[in-house]
Parts: sequence; structure tokens; C-alpha cells
Amino acid sequence: MIELRPYQENLIKDMRHAFNTGKHSVCAVLGCGGGKSVIEGMIAKSAVDKDGRVLFLVHRKELCQQITATFIDCGVNLAKCKIAMVQTVTRRLEAMTKPQLIITDEAHRCLAATYQRIYDYWPDVPRVGFTATPMRMNEGGLGKVFDTLIESVSTPWLIANHYLAPYRYYSAKLADADDLHTKRGDYDSNEVAELMEDGVIYGETVKNWLNIANGKKTIVYCASVKASMETTESFKAAGISAAHIDGTTPANIRQELVAKFKAGEITVLCNVELFGEGFDVPDCECVVLLRPTKSLTLYIQQSMRSMRYMPGKTAIIIDHVGNVFRHNFPDADHEWTLKAKKQKQKNVIRIKECPVCYYVMSNMEKACPSCGYVFTKQEMAAAEIVDIELEELKQIDVLKALPYSHYKKVKTFGELVLFQKAKNYKFSWTLHRAVELGIEIPSNYNYMMRFIKI
Repeated sequence: MIELRPYQENLIKDMRHAFNTGKHSVCAVLGCGGGKSVIEGMIAKSAVDKDGRVLFLVHRKELCQQITATFIDCGVNLAKCKIAMVQTVTRRLEAMTKPQLIITDEAHRCLAATYQRIYDYWPDVPRVGFTATPMRMNEGGLGKVFDTLIESVSTPWLIANHYLAPYRYYSAKLADADDLHTKRGDYDSNEVAELMEDGVIYGETVKNWLNIANGKKTIVYCASVKASMETTESFKAAGISAAHIDGTTPANIRQELVAKFKAGEITVLCNVELFGEGFDVPDCECVVLLRPTKSLTLYIQQSMRSMRYMPGKTAIIIDHVGNVFRHNFPDADHEWTLKAKKQKQKNVIRIKECPVCYYVMSNMEKACPSCGYVFTKQEMAAAEIVDIELEELKQIDVLKALPYSHYKKVKTFGELVLFQKAKNYKFSWTLHRAVELGIEIPSNYNYMMRFIKI
């Protein structure tokens, strides 16, 4: 039998108290790697031991198998606990036995129509859900499904108490998504694929991995099947044992490759949207992010996949697409709510990267904790620019009303960027106008100049 950790027991007590005080549906928040599936198993066991029936909802077939194994370890009577994909349940509602409890795994997905159909079919059945990020992209909080939110311990607490591994974050940016369009809240997948399907990116990915994480068991998150396959081949060409896997890979081959990865026979496993939620490989030491995303949930799921705890382990995150500058560090604090999100506010993230080793750190660091590089006064001043972003927003409001020709009057690259933001132009416009006006372009944008036609 599995023994719960103290914070897991406390979370269950808090959820039980919520139901005892009249709540009907409870959403529990616990960071990635905090052991949500074990808590779910013990809640299911408690329900079926009282002769209740439980419906457990997941969104992928592989998770059914993984959850079943965990529930068996928890002592759950599976004759009274139905573990099923939401896609299957929503088609067979009339033929199913009514449960006394519905548990939703990865509950940030629960606003989708398939989940709603199930909840609406049994509106009087109590619900519990578990997630690390209680929000759905482009829709906000989960108040439509849950009437109370209970937060467990934070991710920094899990790291400090040795339930998650500490990490080192590197951001060697190889592609910029600022010019991409948005569909359903995230970057257009076709445009992302086109951006990331670049031989230069594949080669630089391997080069940086060799410098930062050589030999460490690594999961690479790619933007398309082509990008994943080409990245795999680039690793192989460098003499590294690597494999590609995606949703179309036959189940038996997928299982074989995952088994080889877990056994250490494969060092680098490249994939497309597979190994996020529910994939547990404690000795995975590194993740490489090759897919830009506006989704905080996806970012946290992918970036923290290497942070499962092992004694003496320090996880490595290599971000080639700047996700950390959109979402902050994966263990950053968030104020969660069940309410729909308010109008988007400016997200000020006070971090910077080392120009030598790409290590990401607080703006206030005077020297890189990874390689010891000492920042110049000019670099320290540049890093503090984020502290005046609210003033920048006021300037943008003024610039919006100025005519297009105003750009010819600007003198610095920063002023060009402000005008571009005010007019909602693509960032490539700024680079073109800088070349036109003879304004010096900061060196950190040199990698983009190969895409600019002069």
C-alpha cells in the first residue's frame, strides 16, 4: 500500500472539509510532480470502500494505463471505479452506470464540450478535479465546473523539501515567435511548424545540448513531426542515441522506445505533444523546449518534466524559443482563481540571460551563477528596463495617435520598438526600419537578420 506524504494527506482533509461544509465540486491545485495521481487513487479508494462508484476521466489512452497501475497500488477496487477517456465516456453516457463521484484528471481541460456533456448529464454527482494550472487558455478560470478552489503546497516548497529536483534554466534563443498569428489563444500551429523547421535550429540545438547537458537523459519538445524527426537525425549525426515519437507512432513501437529511454538505451527522445501531462521518468535530467507557446499550462508541463526528484539530481531546462520570457520560471508564484480572467495585464518578468552560457537568472544578479560572467554597468542598466514598462505603456498610448511617418523621426532602436508596439506591427517591421534609418540593431537580434530581406 502507498503511504501519503503529509501535504497530500492535508490536501485530502481540506477537500473533505469543503464537501462537509456544502460544496459540490472541488478543484485541487498541486504542482507538477507533487503526486496528484496517488491522491486521486486514495480518494477513489475511500469512495469505493464505502460502496460508491467512481468515474475517473482522463484525456489520453496512455494515461488510462498509468492511472490503473497507480490505483491498483493504492488498493482501489477497479470493479467499482471506471477509468476512461473523456472521449469514450461522452459517447456512451446512456449505457453507463451512474457514479457517486466524478474525478477529473488534468482538470484545466474541463471546460471543453466533451467534459461539459458528462457533467451536465449527471449534474447532482459531486466532482473533484486536479491540476497544476487551474485555467484554460483563452477562457480563464474554471468556475463553470467547480465551486471552490483548494491550493496545496507550492512548487518552491516541493523543491526545498526534496519532493522535486532543483533546476538550472538556460535560454539560447534560436527562433522568435513575435511575428506569428494567434489561433484559439496560442500561436498558429502551422506558422510555428514553419518557423521551427529550419536546419540551422536543428544543428544549434545539438550544439547547445552538447555544451550544457551532454550525456544527460533528455526529452525534446518539438513543434511538428518533421522538426522532431530532423532534430532526432541531427542528434544521431553527432553520435548521440536518439529517437523520435509522435501520436501516429504505433503503440507497440511507442512503448518499446519509451522503455528503452527509461532503461537508458536511448539518451534523447524527441516528440510532438506527447510527454507532457502524466509522463513520469524520474531519472530524466533535461528537457529541451523547441515549441513556442502562449499556454502557461503547456509550458509548465513541459519545462518541469525533468524535475522529478532523485537524490543529488539537478534538472536542466534548455529553452530555445523564449518561453521563460513569456511565462517566467516554472516555479514562479501565481494567483489562481476560479473566476474568468480579466483583461490581459502587462506581465513584467524580471529575468535576464547570461550572454556567455545562456543561464537565466534574476535581473538583480551582478554575475552569472553558472559561469561567473560579470555583467557590465551597461548590461545591468539594460536589464532594469523592465522596471519602467508601465511608463512605456503610457508612451505607447501617445504614439498610437501619431501618423505612420513619425517613425522617420526616431533616433534609437528602443524608440522604434515602442512605435512598432503602438501600431501593432510585426517585430520584423522594426528590423526593416532600423536598417532603413541606419539605426544600430542590438546584437541579440542578429540571429533574426537572416530572415530579413534588405
